[in-house]
Parts: sequence; structure tokens; C-alpha cells
Amino acid sequence: MNPAITVLTELPEHLLSTSTALHAAPADIPDHAAPPHLLLSGVDLTASIAALIPFDDDLPGRIEALNRFWHAQRGKRMPPDTRMTRQQRGRLRLMLQACDGRNRGASYRDIAAALFGIERVAADPWKTSPLRDRVIGLVEGGTGLIAGGYLRLFRHRRRA
Repeated sequence: MNPAITVLTELPEHLLSTSTALHAAPADIPDHAAPPHLLLSGVDLTASIAALIPFDDDLPGRIEALNRFWHAQRGKRMPPDTRMTRQQRGRLRLMLQACDGRNRGASYRDIAAALFGIERVAADPWKTSPLRDRVIGLVEGGTGLIAGGYLRLFRHRRRA
């Protein structure tokens, strides 16, 4: 399961506190602003809820997701999702655009022109151009994502 999804369930009575608790139907969180979450079936929509967090290899990511959800529920600015850097998101976008072009029959050169501009493509001989290698790498990376590699995006990278 995607560790960025917070699993919510009914809070056991013996854990109820006097502080403000989130209820199962958080009406004050717009759908577009709430981090992804899953409300387990059978939960009373008027009940206080708790997060269910498995102690597994994805625990740090789950805690981060819960923190983002808590901030959204409180109307506070959500901390950023740290699973990908800005540069990684940019490369991901380029990979998917390159793969889309290739799947529609575009040549690597056409893809390079669409992504980086005709002038930049024309600046070097195509057969030895670093852009050619980059576009081929983007298409291969995008193809790997489409083939199931996208699942890696849900998890934080772990140090070996």
C-alpha cells in the first residue's frame, strides 16, 4: 500500500481525550487540499478517528503523511512531501512527456525539439549530441515507470 495514504479508523473509547479530535467526516477539509487518506469501512462518521500506522519499513513515510494530514485538518500550511526533490519531479515530468511522444510515433529528435527547442537540437550534430542520449534516457526511464517502476515513487529512498 502507498505509504503516503493515511489509514483512518474509529478511535477506541479508552483512548478518547479531552482535546479536539478529528471526526470521520472532516467537512472543513476541501477534497483538493486533503492529503490522500483511506477511511476504513464501518467507521461511524460522527466518531473520533485514529490513524492506523503499521510498523514496517515505510514507517517514516507514513508518519510524514500523517503529519501532512494533521496540518491540513487543522487548516495549517502542510509540510512538503519529501519523497521527491524538485529536480526529480522535473525529470519525472520530462520522462512522461518523452514517453508520450515516443508512444505517439515521434522520433527522438522530434521529442528533443519539443522538450528543449529546435535551436538547441540544431546546435550539435544529432548522432553525437548529448541531447540525443538524454532523450533516449528519458524515454527509457518513462517506459520503466509505465511498466511498474512508478511504485518506487511512493516510497522514500533508503540509504543502504
